Amino acid sequence: MNAHVNTDSTSRVGALIRAHRLRIGLTQRELADLSTISVRAIRDLEQGKARRPRPDTVRLMADALRLGPRARAALEAAAQQGRAGGQGWGRPPAPPTALHAMSGRDAETAVLERELSVGGERLVNVVGLGGVGKTRVALEVAERLHAAGVPVLWHAFPGASADHLGCAEPESAARVAATVADLYGPPPADAAYGGCGAGAGAFGEAAGGGLFELLGEQRVLLVLDGAPAVAPRFDRLTALLRACPGLRVLVTSERPWEVPGERIFLLSPLEVPAEGAAPDAAALAPAVRVFLDHVRRVRPEFTAGPADLARAARLCRRLDGHPGALAAAASWLVVCDLTTLCLSLDADPVALLDHLGGGAGADRFRAALRSRTDGLSAGARELLDALCAGEAEDAGAEFGLTDVAALTGRGLPESGRMLRELLISGTVRAAPESGGSRFRVLSLVRAAARRTPQRA
Repeated sequence: MNAHVNTDSTSRVGALIRAHRLRIGLTQRELADLSTISVRAIRDLEQGKARRPRPDTVRLMADALRLGPRARAALEAAAQQGRAGGQGWGRPPAPPTALHAMSGRDAETAVLERELSVGGERLVNVVGLGGVGKTRVALEVAERLHAAGVPVLWHAFPGASADHLGCAEPESAARVAATVADLYGPPPADAAYGGCGAGAGAFGEAAGGGLFELLGEQRVLLVLDGAPAVAPRFDRLTALLRACPGLRVLVTSERPWEVPGERIFLLSPLEVPAEGAAPDAAALAPAVRVFLDHVRRVRPEFTAGPADLARAARLCRRLDGHPGALAAAASWLVVCDLTTLCLSLDADPVALLDHLGGGAGADRFRAALRSRTDGLSAGARELLDALCAGEAEDAGAEFGLTDVAALTGRGLPESGRMLRELLISGTVRAAPESGGSRFRVLSLVRAAARRTPQRA
């Protein structure tokens, strides 16, 4: 005789398991031995701490309990209903609030929003040189999705940009932090669900159970801001994505994880005005707009005339349109004028890359620049040195893949891999007018190379 259980649907699966276990006289330990599911997992289900077991877990449990067709169908239906609903929240969690308006990234944010909403991407990694604006773009994408009704969970790794107001969702933030720790942590001591040991199944509903409980099958965006270059354990990452089919993950990092299913989204510096552009046209360039915004924060009385716009355009080209470099340069206008700043940057642009205000992270861009060039493979570093030496007389020189092959004497496949590494490192960017087939070394990288003795 099947035990009657009078409970709401959100806890029904655990109540059914307990009722069937007691009906046939099994202890939790005995049921664990029969089902190959851990005692902890069974206890969490029966106590309502875990309410949405995976289909494999339900099947193993039903087999161990020797359920008939009707009882098995009822257990599967209760589990399915729980998985579809998630735990729910009073109001959908929101991303942090950006402190400043975003400019010049409409195309990038539109693509990311589309891919993470109606597209099929589940893991997108926005990569680029430190200070290029990855966090700001992620904030904008998250805000747009949240406005469309998608809950947003945000986790910032140590050292991530803090140019925003944090979330006020301590419970969900704690669950996300625990899940992220599990993604990178050692296997749990106690194997859990689905008889999968300490691998994917164990993570999916035990170590990461807090987030799984919260999400179910809801559409949710999880942002991992400032993620380390070292990828999390791939079995745990895939288990999380499998356990939460509505989950989309947006990562910001200086390097891609290079894992299967990862969509690498390269974020380049802002577009700069062409050489000789008229002042009115220069004022519309994204890099110039961002630079002038920073100028007005330190000198609110500033009004840009035609000569100032020409100087701002020249400065933006000198700094490659890199947002972090533009902000640092603008900070120096507290103690000098725009003409003096341009002359100083012409003499040595690297010297003014540290924010005048100092403080933690003020030298982040210069440190990132050193880190990226030092982290290149030997072949890519040799290619970068050769490109910098070849461009010494022509700062705007462009090159393509065949030029790289001719310069290095290597075949197209190997040349292509080295060029890809330079692009992902942020030391090289595509020339916008070339359609993506011609490239330039960043002016700042060339300037830093002239400062640094050539390697043996």
